[in-house]
Amino acid sequence: MNNNYLGLDAGGTSTRAVVVSSDGLCRGVGKAGSGNPTSAGVDAATAAIRDAVTQAVTSANAGPVAGAALAVAGAADPGHRAAIVSALSGLVASEPVFDFDVLAAYFSGTAAPDGYVLLSGTGASAVRVEDGRLAGISDGLGWLLGDVGSGFWLGREVVRAGLAPLDGRGATTSLTGLLLDRLGIAVDDRRQGGRTATLVAATAALYAMPPLRLADFAALVFTAAGAGDQVAAGILDRAAAGLAETLAAVRTSDVEGPLVAAGSVLARQPDFAARVAPGAVLATDGLAGAAVLALRHGGELVDDEVYARVTSSLAQLTGV
Repeated sequence: MNNNYLGLDAGGTSTRAVVVSSDGLCRGVGKAGSGNPTSAGVDAATAAIRDAVTQAVTSANAGPVAGAALAVAGAADPGHRAAIVSALSGLVASEPVFDFDVLAAYFSGTAAPDGYVLLSGTGASAVRVEDGRLAGISDGLGWLLGDVGSGFWLGREVVRAGLAPLDGRGATTSLTGLLLDRLGIAVDDRRQGGRTATLVAATAALYAMPPLRLADFAALVFTAAGAGDQVAAGILDRAAAGLAETLAAVRTSDVEGPLVAAGSVLARQPDFAARVAPGAVLATDGLAGAAVLALRHGGELVDDEVYARVTSSLAQLTGV
C-alpha cells in the first residue's frame, strides 16, 4: 500500500507544506504566511499552517493523509500544539507528530541518520543528529541571548557599525550609506537635541521596527565586504568565528556523518557557507527535510534512492 504523508516546515517568514507518498514522490505543495506563534501570534500562525496544509492536500488530490510530521519553529506551548492538531482535523488521519525544525534542515541536505547541521538564518545554531534524532544542540538561544552569526546578529552589527560614525564613534564605513539608503533617509547635518537630523531619523525608524526585523539588513554586510570595506569584513570575521565555535560545541568523535549547512544566510551566501562549514552539503529547501521527517515518522525507509526521489520531485513542484 502506498500511503501519503504530510511534511510541514513552518518558520517566521513562511509556512510550507508537502504531501509525499511512501515511495518518496512529492505530490502537492502549499505555502502561507508565518507559522511561528512567537512572531505571528497563535491565531495567525495556526491559520497559516492550516492554509498551507489545505493547499498541499488539495493539489495532491490525496484526501486525508495517513500521518504528518510538523516542524514548527516556536511551537513549544502545548496549547498552541493542540490548536494546530485541531485545525488539521479532517486533513490528517492520525495525530500529527511535532519535530524539531533543525531536523528538517538537516534532512534537507542528506538522508544519513547521523551527522551535523549548522544553521544561520534569522537565528543560528548547530545540531548533532544520531539515529535520525536530535542528540546535541548549541546556541539557538534567540536574538536576545545568542544566535551568534545569524541574520539578526549580522543585521544588528550592520546597524551598529553604520550608525557609529554618525554619532562620532567608530570607523568610517560604507555601511552607513547603505543603511541610510535602505531606510530611505537623506543626509541632514542640522542638529536636533545635539544630534544630527540624520541620526535622529535613523534611530527613530529602527526603533519603530520589531527587533527581529534587524535581520533585513544582514545582506548589506556582504555587499560592503565584497567592495573591500574593512568594517564589514571584520563583522563577517566575527560571525564566522562564532559559528565555528557553535559547531565545535556539538562535534564528537563518535559521529562522523555529513555536515549540512542550512538557513537563509548560508543558502544565499555560498562563499560564506564554504568558509564557516568547509565541505558541507548546502541545503537550500527545508521542505525536503520536512518530507523526509514525515516518511520516517510513518515508518517508511528513506534510503538514498527514496531521498533522491523526494528532492527531485519537490524541485519539479516548486521550481527550486
